[in-house]
Amino acid sequence: MNFYIVIPAHNEQSSIDLTLNSLTKQTLLPKRIVVVNDNSTDKTQDIVEVYTEKYSWISLVNSKSSNKHLPGSKIINAFYKGYDTLDDNYDVICKFDADLIFPNNYLEQLSNHYKANKKLGMVSGFCYIEKNNDWVLENLTRKDHIRGALKAYRKNCFLQIGKLKPSMGWDTVDELLAKFYNWDILTDASLKVKHLKPTGMSYNKASKYLQGEAMYKMRYGFIITLISAMKLAYKKRSFTLFKNYISGYFKAKKNNIPYLVSEQEGVFIRDLRWKGILNKFR
Repeated sequence: MNFYIVIPAHNEQSSIDLTLNSLTKQTLLPKRIVVVNDNSTDKTQDIVEVYTEKYSWISLVNSKSSNKHLPGSKIINAFYKGYDTLDDNYDVICKFDADLIFPNNYLEQLSNHYKANKKLGMVSGFCYIEKNNDWVLENLTRKDHIRGALKAYRKNCFLQIGKLKPSMGWDTVDELLAKFYNWDILTDASLKVKHLKPTGMSYNKASKYLQGEAMYKMRYGFIITLISAMKLAYKKRSFTLFKNYISGYFKAKKNNIPYLVSEQEGVFIRDLRWKGILNKFR
């Protein structure tokens, strides 16, 4: 299978070398890797250029954008800067973060999963973070969810869900839409990916409201948003986060911000969310 990989990178000099090194050592090599140097002020570009000189299938795109590390729109806009330089001769398109170290068999194992199940739209391993000199499963990990850091989409699934939405919540709505179109989603616990920067570490204060806004844009409705906000805030042990999520939801509602999904997709998403919530109590 042909794997194309796009890696948005903003000031990743401490990790991009490790990420690219792990991808050049894959038992199944990707056909193309595009690194999008998104307004970096460090040595990210210099490090990537060492790889572009050595490997013809690795390329660099320099992009100018805001220095604010807002999750969602910034990273997806950078993704498209790279994606737009690619042809469509891929079987799988990946959006990977620039702070990951992949096991050598990662892409080959993904390929095996895709070949074994024609309805498999998305597949990934699990993210591990370093704690006390040990690599432990990142606490945001769920068996039924693929983390935004390591997305891999079968081409037809990627196109059918309308590609990636430049908004906070892009890495949730993609899976919900994949399920709406009857694609399967798989996480493989045997594929342990080292995540060098825990999720949300560099988000600024403004981004905290965007989680609630995303819940509005995915047509969750207030009750599901309330439950989701409580759960996320509890995981992070922060009542302030809960208030920010709810504020973000009502701000979006007041401003009549456009939805990310259609009414029909919204009905499906709410049903799916309620099933998930009710299953926890069985």
